[in-house]
Amino acid sequence: MSVSSVASNSASSLTGSRASIADNFDTFLQLLTTQLKNQNPLDPLDTNAFTQQLVQFTGVEQQLKTNDFLAAMMSSTQNASNSQAVGYIGKMVSASGVKSELVKGSASWHFAIAKDADVTVTVKDAKGNSVFTKQGSVKSGESVFNWDGLGSDGTQKPDGSYTISVQARDSDGKLIDVATEMTGEVTGIDLTGSEPVLIIGTARVNLSSVLSVRSKTATDTSTGTGTGSSV
Repeated sequence: MSVSSVASNSASSLTGSRASIADNFDTFLQLLTTQLKNQNPLDPLDTNAFTQQLVQFTGVEQQLKTNDFLAAMMSSTQNASNSQAVGYIGKMVSASGVKSELVKGSASWHFAIAKDADVTVTVKDAKGNSVFTKQGSVKSGESVFNWDGLGSDGTQKPDGSYTISVQARDSDGKLIDVATEMTGEVTGIDLTGSEPVLIIGTARVNLSSVLSVRSKTATDTSTGTGTGSSV
């Protein structure tokens, strides 16, 4: 269920609760007034109980108003998040993960290592089959791996989802941790859930997972970023 539907249901519930409280409060005042008018002057009613109930009604009314305010804030936050997500359409984004989309014979991944290393990059298809392997050397920092979709067997692979694994070794032959990101163009937004989801080809990326955003033109002309390099 989406946040907007929750907010809508909450608003309807609060409206009904508020109306019920108002009706009960009016009924309570009528009963109180009637009893006070008809009380025995020699044995007056104890007003402490009525006072306590008045305080309880006031507390409930204040809580309902607080809930109204929180529901309005939640709706406002969701609308702002949706507006922000729409601005990603047509942009190149990088997000945590090893999956990327091969679109028109082009796919990119970004990865980062702490020191210079020799790396072995393996690309796998959606079934987990290894379709391409490449070795190279990269500098410390962020690097980019661009793949044209050509497999190790010399055939052009179809567009779709692919994953990579990157094995890096330093000059001593020791394995180095690698942080991998997927990169692709946002073609749509799914706003039906509690968090906007960016659609990149057939992949779906939560907005909170996005690590960087680049214009498509800047990405097409870049071969690496920072102190890193391309493989």
